[in-house]
Amino acid sequence: MSKFPEGVLSPGRRLHQAWERSTLAVPGVFNALVGRMAERLGFQAIYLSGAALSASLAVPDVGLVTLTEFVDAARAITSATQIPLICDADTGFGEALNVERTIRSLEAAGVAGLHLEDQQLPKRCGHLSGKQLVDAQVMIAKLRAAAAARRDTDFVLIARTDARGVLGFEEAVRRAHLYVEAGADMIFPEALESPEEFATFARALHPVPLLANMTEFGKSPILDRKELGELGYRIVLYPVTTLRVALKAVQTALLEIVAKGHQRDQLHHMLTRAQLYELLDYADYEERDRTYFG
Repeated sequence: MSKFPEGVLSPGRRLHQAWERSTLAVPGVFNALVGRMAERLGFQAIYLSGAALSASLAVPDVGLVTLTEFVDAARAITSATQIPLICDADTGFGEALNVERTIRSLEAAGVAGLHLEDQQLPKRCGHLSGKQLVDAQVMIAKLRAAAAARRDTDFVLIARTDARGVLGFEEAVRRAHLYVEAGADMIFPEALESPEEFATFARALHPVPLLANMTEFGKSPILDRKELGELGYRIVLYPVTTLRVALKAVQTALLEIVAKGHQRDQLHHMLTRAQLYELLDYADYEERDRTYFG
């Protein structure tokens, strides 16, 4: 049962409706301002990546970031935006009972849905070797706990399986079917290795909604969203794209300051003061401040 009043769509329901209309391009946003920028540029949903959040804290994506840190980051983004936010929830921050708390905490933070993965801790980036999986029954228990814990039945539960890189493609398909039976609304097959694998996986899972991860420099080829949509993928993630681009730009600017002693040549790469203030709704704050003082 939804906790939202009649006529008010929950974040999860809005996410469902968005992917039912068309395959969604969902960029990773590493802070609230990037989330607002994505919203104003017309994206219909955004994503909080565990890899990007870890990197922003200068630690690798190996399960070091806590649930509290994820919740705080998610709440900052949902407070600054109106479009649905999907959140990476790693392995659920513990076993089945921990997953209950994970669901309740992120749902309360305004998140539309999340994905859980079937790796063991310490987890690794899904496109690196050396991953280890939990038994499928462990993941099934977590998904059952997640489905039972959500207050809004439209809150989206996405099951990610890393089986392709550990036990092979067929095991990834087998686990995906089990995870759907356990309550997953969508399946996220991590690190498929060819267009043919994306197509074969989609045929094997039809009509279950699927998520494709188009991260850079990984094992998966970078496919077009239209092509993935035709195969049956409803969400296409670009989880770390904005962070990688931003870090490269920052590195270039810092190197120029060191080399030239100024940043004049970087001005055309920057948002102007006016553009930044517009993104921040600066004028609205000033207007409200004047109103309060009469």
